[in-house]
Amino acid sequence: MHAICRLSSSYVIIAACLALAASAPRAAHSQAAAPAAKLDYDFFKNKVQSVFLTKRPGHARCVMCHTVNNAPFHLVPLSPGATAWNEEQSRQNFELVQRVAAAGFMESPLIKHPLAQEAGGDPHHGGGQQFASQSDPDWMTLKAFVSGATEKK
Repeated sequence: MHAICRLSSSYVIIAACLALAASAPRAAHSQAAAPAAKLDYDFFKNKVQSVFLTKRPGHARCVMCHTVNNAPFHLVPLSPGATAWNEEQSRQNFELVQRVAAAGFMESPLIKHPLAQEAGGDPHHGGGQQFASQSDPDWMTLKAFVSGATEKK
């Protein structure tokens, strides 16, 4: 009798494992099918791009280097005499910034690279540590963008 119980228990355990294994791909598929967080174009256009144009003491504006360099983060050059990007240029910049920013990914280079190392940033940025702390309003704008902030309409 004990042998039958042990054999029955083994079958129950095997059946449970098989059922669990069969449901795992469906769970993974449903997670993959869930909509991914997105970066908001309007927030980027109206809030983030101005960060790239801002002159900070002791630093060049981001736009000065990131329109001519060959770094992963690249910006479209401003039109001659312009102080801001037009709609087409903003859309191109939005596409380009996604090389260094992913929605919800707080390790995105867009927010880590220009932040001072002692504040949690990368050890080297050719343009210097643009943001001394995570309380810098411009850095907080970049973080909000990566966090999924949206422009209220």
